[in-house]
Amino acid sequence: MAGVLAADPEIDRVIGVDTVAPPSVATDDGVPLGRTEFVRVDLRSPDIAQVISSADIDTVVHMSLVSAPRKSGGRVDMKEHNVIGAMQLLAACQRSATVRKVVVRSTTAVYGCTPRDPAVFTETIEPHEVPAHGYAKDAFEVEGYVRGFARRRADVDVSLLRFANFIGPGVDSPLTRYFTQPVLPTVLGFDPRLQFVHEDDAVEVLRRMAVEEHPGTFNVAGDGVLLLSQCVRRAGRAAVPLPTPAFNLLGEAARRAGLADFSSEQLRLLSYGRAVDTSALSAELGWRPKYSTAAAFDDFIRNRGMTGNVALGLVDRLAGLLGAGR
Repeated sequence: MAGVLAADPEIDRVIGVDTVAPPSVATDDGVPLGRTEFVRVDLRSPDIAQVISSADIDTVVHMSLVSAPRKSGGRVDMKEHNVIGAMQLLAACQRSATVRKVVVRSTTAVYGCTPRDPAVFTETIEPHEVPAHGYAKDAFEVEGYVRGFARRRADVDVSLLRFANFIGPGVDSPLTRYFTQPVLPTVLGFDPRLQFVHEDDAVEVLRRMAVEEHPGTFNVAGDGVLLLSQCVRRAGRAAVPLPTPAFNLLGEAARRAGLADFSSEQLRLLSYGRAVDTSALSAELGWRPKYSTAAAFDDFIRNRGMTGNVALGLVDRLAGLLGAGR
């Protein structure tokens, strides 16, 4: 994202803020960080206000939403980073005389995962159950603070983006690590619908929101859905269906052993799935993602060298022929 913005001659200055300096090499797609300036600041500290005021910032793009406790030093640090960090950033934006636009990355996890969910979530549908823990709970709370900021600063354009799970060659997440395992545990009796957004499409949406005027709340996902069983076959993996209690125990054991970082929300996603409507975003931008959900997943497995899906495809075809002959 920083490299794309820095390459835009219409943008005077790009400042990246984080607690860890980014690598100085080009990104995987060959776009360098260019003239991006890095400032080492913890969002949980009031120092972010000084960065915004001293540089006369007019657009803030907040993308730092940690989804895995292990990456942030534990659940307590994760919550502080996500919620307290967003509060400090929004407070700094509220006091700023120069900020005119705020773009916030959220997640479709705010809709939750229950067996009573609608077939497709639109931006106006409330979740059946408010997320009560983890990443989804943090995102739900952050969205509340964003709406409060938008009411207090009606002069600032606020764009809230609910992204489906990111996927692509450069994405490292609990879900991408799940699909790279040789054997994939699934929930017996369930075949959830999944949606993905390719990392390139995610960057393009963030870029458009940063340089254009599109206030509002929008779902972001690739067109269509994939069943978990379809993902398993495409990835050339073997699925092992487990009863729900055993699946949950396995996920908890893997998390404690450091083998995986699945939250309770992610385990529910692999049980019930989730799909969102993206027509509002398409109408607002006059744009559709380059990658559908299926194409984004295929790009991910192709770049990971996961080619066993061809053999499994033949098995599926043979099974179909045998079934037709009975």
